[in-house]
Amino acid sequence: DSKKTFETLMREINLYNPELLDKKHLIAFSKSDLLDEELYNEYLFEVRKTFAEIPFCIISSVTKKGLDQLKEMIWSILN
Repeated sequence: DSKKTFETLMREINLYNPELLDKKHLIAFSKSDLLDEELYNEYLFEVRKTFAEIPFCIISSVTKKGLDQLKEMIWSILN
């Protein structure tokens, strides 16, 4: 469950350093190469619905899909 994992991570960040929650962030979902097209589209729909207000990208380090988008998103957040 991506939402539950995200909420757990945010709680842990808050315990570590609450100021980090004020910084811009994004979510990168990995291993998209394991999904066929139909499952990928279902997953994308679910992610868009669940994380509507948080920038995200779906990537695969195996196929390199989405890595350029991820780099661009990181660059835009840092600048």
